[in-house]
Amino acid sequence: MNDMKSVRVILAIVLIFAFAMSAGIVSAAEKKLIYGYVTPGPDTWYKKDVEGFVYAAERAGVEMIVLNSDYDVEKEIANIESLITQGVDGMCVFTFNESGANIAAQKAAQAGIPLVVTDNVGQVLKQDSDIVACIDFDWEAMGNDWAEYIAENYPGENIALVTGLFEHVPVQMYRSTFEPRVKEIGKNEIVAVRDGKYNPSVAVNQAQDLVESGLDFSVLFVGNEDMAAAIIRMLKSRDLLNNPIKVISQNGSPVGKV
Repeated sequence: MNDMKSVRVILAIVLIFAFAMSAGIVSAAEKKLIYGYVTPGPDTWYKKDVEGFVYAAERAGVEMIVLNSDYDVEKEIANIESLITQGVDGMCVFTFNESGANIAAQKAAQAGIPLVVTDNVGQVLKQDSDIVACIDFDWEAMGNDWAEYIAENYPGENIALVTGLFEHVPVQMYRSTFEPRVKEIGKNEIVAVRDGKYNPSVAVNQAQDLVESGLDFSVLFVGNEDMAAAIIRMLKSRDLLNNPIKVISQNGSPVGKV
């Protein structure tokens, strides 16, 4: 976790100075730069990303405006438009849907505002948009890795999934490889896929429903550690954790250390 936090901070510092180069270096006496950040929701992973960006901005003497979209498409677009209307000197958009990043790229380019897009799995690059940087992760490779890990460590056991938002592009990307790879290896079977919406309460309800449905599964893959921690508490209360249900998660957060 500390290594990942360091990587986020280093990336944020690099991006802050990339923004400065794109916006044009100005002295504090001339103008204090203001950058905007649109974050997709309240998930811990997103909060840590914002913290890294704000930390780097403070070190560079830049003011920050952070807007949370709360996983609402209309609110996300409104946040993007708000930052542009406020005339920020640079923007970073961490979107939970493909259209948000593309809209941000188009509007920022029209306004002449440098833009960084985070975790859009390269979709915005396909539009040949004029952006400063695109920070991405190989979600397809991760999906393959998870399938192979489960096959190696829990052969013969059925899998249930509680993912993040179904409409979130990274979720779609890792499912596009995870599910076929599980089938290809042939050592496990996926018996259910539920949308946890990156919300611990929703995720617990989904997991409870899976347990009470009588489905035969003993591996539960969860889309992030905030949801997983809540599910683990529920399973412990029912004496089901590792008896027989094992929880596997990704998108780390401090609660995952518990």
